[in-house]
Amino acid sequence: MTLDATIIRFDRSLRVLTGQARASRPSPGNKAEESPLGPGEKKHSAALMRVNHVGEVCAQALYDAQAVFSKTKTVSTQLAHASIEEEDHLAWSAERVHQLNSHTSVLNPLWYAGAYACGLVAGRCGDAASLGFVVETEKQVEAHLASHLDSLPVQDQKSRAIVDQMRLDEIAHGAAAQNLGASELPTAVKVLMKGMAKFMTTTAYYL
Repeated sequence: MTLDATIIRFDRSLRVLTGQARASRPSPGNKAEESPLGPGEKKHSAALMRVNHVGEVCAQALYDAQAVFSKTKTVSTQLAHASIEEEDHLAWSAERVHQLNSHTSVLNPLWYAGAYACGLVAGRCGDAASLGFVVETEKQVEAHLASHLDSLPVQDQKSRAIVDQMRLDEIAHGAAAQNLGASELPTAVKVLMKGMAKFMTTTAYYL
């Protein structure tokens, strides 16, 4: 990895962990009206968006780590493209959490470090396995976001607009990785990924 690439990744890590993510696209929530929410509804929406923000913190770590070991320019380019869109999600979800008068997860450094380690392992296994990891991750994230659309208050149109665009982007990232030659992950790995995600999302809902 070149010095320039190292500096870029370090800068991105700092932006993620200090809440300075920069979106390349306007937030989908900007087009929706802010509707009144009851105290319980507001707290629930904020908690779900905090969980989504944690997912995007992990996505930044995963894509950066996987790119370290990518063998081809095509795969590196796709990982970089997906990372930019994931940074949009990171900025959008952080903004929404703050609009709901709440906070992002206090455990973000831990989530980032864990995800980076997983990304390094996936990347070290080769491009096909690394892309397979992307496919399975995005499949699980898409299902997770769909469940949030079912759970968010109907009148919270700002949060719902953000989550829906995130969901569409995740589907596209998974499809792109599949088209580049992703391999199928072992069932045991998929189960482990689901277990780790469940622990993370349950904890981040409160912390």
